[in-house]
Amino acid sequence: MKTRNARNGFTLVEIMIVVVIIGLLATMAIPTFNKVRLESRVKTVTNNLRQVCSAAQQYMLDKGVASCGETDLVGTNTDNYIRSISPVAGEDYTTILIQQTTSEVSISALTFGTVTYNL
Repeated sequence: MKTRNARNGFTLVEIMIVVVIIGLLATMAIPTFNKVRLESRVKTVTNNLRQVCSAAQQYMLDKGVASCGETDLVGTNTDNYIRSISPVAGEDYTTILIQQTTSEVSISALTFGTVTYNL
C-alpha cells in the first residue's frame, strides 16, 4: 500500500514571507495616506476661509461697514451669514477680522501651519 504524505496548512517560511510582503506594502501606503489626509485638511480649511470671506463681503455690502469679525457672521439667527464653522485641524476662526482693504485672510492650524486665502 502506498502511503500519501498529506500536507495540511502553511509552513513557517510561507507565513514569514506573507508577513514581510504585508509589512512592505504598509510601509509604502502609510506615508501616502498621511499626505493625502494632510492635503484634504488644508483644502477643507481653505474652503472654510473662502466661505467666511464670501459671507464677510456680503455682510459689508449689506451693512455698509468697512470690516467685520467672526461674531458678525456666524450664528443660528436668520440674520447671520454662516450657521457654523467646523474646525478640522485645531484652527480658531474666532480670531478672524476681515477688512475691505485686505486682499488675503490667513489662519493658523496646529497640524500644518498657516493657510492663506486670497480674496
